[in-house]
Amino acid sequence: MQHIRVNHKIRLELIDSSMADVVFQTINRDREFLKKWLPFVNYTSKVEDTKTFIESITQNSNKSDLVYTIWYNEEFAGLIGFKDTDWVNRKTELGYWLAENMQHKGIITACVEKLMRFAFQKQKMNRIQIKVAEGNLPSEKIPVKLGFMYEGTERQGEQHNHGYHNLKIYSKLKHELSD
Repeated sequence: MQHIRVNHKIRLELIDSSMADVVFQTINRDREFLKKWLPFVNYTSKVEDTKTFIESITQNSNKSDLVYTIWYNEEFAGLIGFKDTDWVNRKTELGYWLAENMQHKGIITACVEKLMRFAFQKQKMNRIQIKVAEGNLPSEKIPVKLGFMYEGTERQGEQHNHGYHNLKIYSKLKHELSD
């Protein structure tokens, strides 16, 4: 789906190369805030880096992972999307980030809930997981609030700033979805 209306304030739009500037400008503006938990920030130094990222996900001709821009009151707020989707086993992972000035508005929680339902109902997924860097408490609250089950910790699962983060793994299965 190209556009998904989450609620009256939030909409998701499938990312395309025309959005590279707004995405990069937000990363650049919030660099110090974002780089604490997001390894890609250190490798995003110019708008061309963002264009390359967008092209890498939009030029995949098979059922590629869908990545959406988040718009809050028509202002760019961040990205959310599916990654490492396994169509054979009907499982995927949700990843997200949000601009600093968009924090604490319930945006990501609402978006995760909407995309979770989309994945289970429209894409026929059976399992969705969210990985959260150990210590990233604001991000960890999202899967907890939405009823995802903590499965364990992927030790040193993500290289970041000359070291590694442990990743806490949360999952939800289709039959656990409440109406």
